[in-house]
Amino acid sequence: MSHFILSQEDGSFALGRTGYYVLIAVLLLALLLSAVIVDKKQKHTRLSVKRLAFCGVAIAMGFVLSFVKIHMPYGGSATAFSMLCICIIGYFYGIKAGLLSAAAYSILQFFQNSTYILSPMQVCCDYFFAFTALGITGFFYKKNKFILGYFLAIMLRGLFHSIGGYLYWMDYMPENFPQSLTILYPIIYNYSYILLEGIITIIALKIPAVNKMFKRLQTFATSDSP
Repeated sequence: MSHFILSQEDGSFALGRTGYYVLIAVLLLALLLSAVIVDKKQKHTRLSVKRLAFCGVAIAMGFVLSFVKIHMPYGGSATAFSMLCICIIGYFYGIKAGLLSAAAYSILQFFQNSTYILSPMQVCCDYFFAFTALGITGFFYKKNKFILGYFLAIMLRGLFHSIGGYLYWMDYMPENFPQSLTILYPIIYNYSYILLEGIITIIALKIPAVNKMFKRLQTFATSDSP
């Protein structure tokens, strides 16, 4: 039990290494079970060669666009629609394709940005959980509610980043950050760039020409014709 929960000097408690591993396993199991349940309810989600190719291209485009960044004042960067590229996969093809593709993208992000590795849980919060969360748009497969699915996906990504921030990155808060907002630092840090990119993306999707192009892309991606 001492390896699962550790007692702190101030009388509080924290998860030990074993506790973190168990928490990671529980989160992964919950995500897997929800995906399996939803996937059984989604019909005709078989991935053809064309659809697999589309997933690969979308992941590649998301990865390339993640290098085009707008840097925020307190850290973090909004990218050029990289989250959109990953979110459309689940929306077009269902929860299984969405989560698997987002998980693959999370691995790419890990190798791109993993300058510091503090613990397995930190890596999961910052990369594997956060970016895989973009695949939950698969819950909105064939529901004609992409913007809602996209918004919830990026908010969930931000939540995992923020959890990691509270657990591991509070000591790295910049000196010019308002001291009165210290308790909100991980939330402000992560949601500032995530919401900026999200708002720009949603506004762009509301433009009639862009919306029409999005629907044409969906028709092309989901049709069985080559």
